Amino acid sequence: MAFTGKYEIESQENYDEFLKLIGIPDDVIEKGRNFRIVTEVEQNGNEFTWSQVYPSKTMTNKFTIDQESEMETMAGKKFKATVTMEGGKITVRFPKYHHTAEISGGKLVECSTASGAKGTVTMKRISKKI
Repeated sequence: MAFTGKYEIESQENYDEFLKLIGIPDDVIEKGRNFRIVTEVEQNGNEFTWSQVYPSKTMTNKFTIDQESEMETMAGKKFKATVTMEGGKITVRFPKYHHTAEISGGKLVECSTASGAKGTVTMKRISKKI
């Protein structure tokens, strides 16, 4: 399937600004800035297992397109959401931000957008297949 694979972050934009906006503490932002984050995706039709592997933990969300699922945020908070897919792009609304993911040119492109008092910030991550 299109998303299945292991991906390593190649570049990211607006990392600090986005994480500050959604309330991640400065020390966590600092530690995470240079992590070699690997995203592992298993896709079986409309069923996904999406894991982000950090040096100290792995965060996994399992979901089925168009069905409500329990998920976890970057900060470890559990919530319920329905993941949708349109034109090959996955979309989900987290409590503090909106997230999209797609495969473009063989790379995983993820955009997370949050709004706050100082405006809207989009963090863009591009990951290469490994």
